[in-house]
Amino acid sequence: MNNPPECWFDHERLEVYREAIAFTAWLGALLEGAVRVGEVKEHLDRASTSIPLNIAEGNGKYAPRDRCRFFDIAHGSALECAAGLDVLVAKAKLTPEQTRPGKEHLQRIVRMLIGLIKVNSTRDYDKGKSVD
Repeated sequence: MNNPPECWFDHERLEVYREAIAFTAWLGALLEGAVRVGEVKEHLDRASTSIPLNIAEGNGKYAPRDRCRFFDIAHGSALECAAGLDVLVAKAKLTPEQTRPGKEHLQRIVRMLIGLIKVNSTRDYDKGKSVD
């Protein structure tokens, strides 16, 4: 994504924030034109709005644990949006082709959020360890 022309706050410089804003705009346009999507529309609107809001709030925290908590919430909201798109496809309200751009946005958002969570977390992410 391109750098925003003017940044007023630090979170506006984050690529993941800009991607989340782009997803929210894409989803708004998609749902505006969708016919009879019902309660899923409101749920998707809330979840998609939660992504950039929690990224911004988390980025404003100083303690890594606090930052991680908000990035975790944004991550959950992104996965919730992916599931919401799946529900609309399952209900034949949208086609998989219509949801593809949104899924691509969400995949990028989730990857970046996982990176931010790993950097700010004390959790052990060593993939070499076996769980016995």
